[in-house]
Amino acid sequence: MPEAYVLVVDDEPDIRQLVSEILADEGYEVAVAENAAMARQFRESRTPDLVLLDIWMPDEDGVTLLSDWMTAGNVSFPVIMMSGHATIETAVEATRLGAYDFLEKPLSLAKLLLTVERAMEHARLKQENTRLLRRVEPVVEPIGRSVAMERLREQARRLAQHDAGLLLVGEPGSGKEVLARYIHAQSSRRNGPFIDVGTGLLAHGSASIALFGKEDDGVVSRGLLEQAYGGVLFLDEVADMDDGAQSRLLSVLETQSFIRVGGTRAIPVDFRLIASTRKPLADEMRAGRFRPELFYLLSGLTLKTPALREHSEDVPELLNYYVDYFVSREKLPFRKFPVPVQNYLRHYAWCGNLRELKNLVQRLLILGSGTEITLDEVKAVLGEQPAMGDARSRVPDYYEMPIKEARDSFEKGYLEYHLDKFGGSVARLSNAIGLERTHLYRKLNALGIKFRDKKLDL
Repeated sequence: MPEAYVLVVDDEPDIRQLVSEILADEGYEVAVAENAAMARQFRESRTPDLVLLDIWMPDEDGVTLLSDWMTAGNVSFPVIMMSGHATIETAVEATRLGAYDFLEKPLSLAKLLLTVERAMEHARLKQENTRLLRRVEPVVEPIGRSVAMERLREQARRLAQHDAGLLLVGEPGSGKEVLARYIHAQSSRRNGPFIDVGTGLLAHGSASIALFGKEDDGVVSRGLLEQAYGGVLFLDEVADMDDGAQSRLLSVLETQSFIRVGGTRAIPVDFRLIASTRKPLADEMRAGRFRPELFYLLSGLTLKTPALREHSEDVPELLNYYVDYFVSREKLPFRKFPVPVQNYLRHYAWCGNLRELKNLVQRLLILGSGTEITLDEVKAVLGEQPAMGDARSRVPDYYEMPIKEARDSFEKGYLEYHLDKFGGSVARLSNAIGLERTHLYRKLNALGIKFRDKKLDL
């Protein structure tokens, strides 16, 4: 794989050939342009990592070209100016406009390579700083120690090693975007961008410009497809796309290119597509609402995010995580969920999944007072909705599990409830439930119940 893509712009054939051969020997991928017009075409079709730009050219000088690029914005690459006839004023002007450095002709090959290397390192550090500044939240892995979540993380890490398109399916609020970001962070594209595209944008009137960018009188605005170059494009709730948006996406995936609005040249793409849906795409396809060709392209690799009720044993850990999250990020007062409240919420329906749980924690920290959250507070915030939801959700979660997992789930909740009831006393718990103490200790350890963190009365 080449280190970087370098564009050499010079009207002298000997210079172009010499510089391109030297850089190619060093492992760079090189393109050459003999004038400013050709340089514009190269730059518009593919963004270079570095440009070596001659100042004096017959059709348009390099300083004017550099000025136009800087005025248009989105210049993420360093530009090194070259000339054998430039004055100090010209070199100063080029630097003022944003040129990284200036090389005099005849070129010193050692200085050329050193300047290119330093410019590439400078650009890399600048991009890294930009990524760090834009990273509002660190990437977190899907939370939970249940069998379902352990399996999900394992599958995600395995799928992250591939570059094929991926479809995430699951109920609203079940953590599909968190999972997509986790997969991106585990992949070889982790240093590339993660571009999140909601279907609200795809249904908007300016969707084409937002996705594909625009060309207008030589001024280029790059869309989300170009911004995702080298990284991941995440399409949220892809089933909600209208037929026109589906058609445009299908064309991009089939040709691996697109044309900007107002443009004429095909722009190559390089991103991994991760899409999500709450609706079964096969049903949408059979109903005529989703294109079959796009369905088969998207559904090759599929990963399901479990609903929260399917791993309700993770609710206590999630509650603690979001308490810490809002305390550290929003400076809300710390409040604790006692074990009886945690157990109550473990058996709540969670129709809104992780999103509902996160909102609940935020409201309790904002509206409540005192160090401990009471069950009455929780019920008041949840409103009239019963803890077990509709008739279907009133069936205990463990009814849907294999018998061993169901037994463990029941026993863990049962023992945690009574251990809290007896103030953490294993002795009193043993007497109350009729289980010999040695066997009870083994059971608590096997189920991961941290009874030693409580005050024991032996």
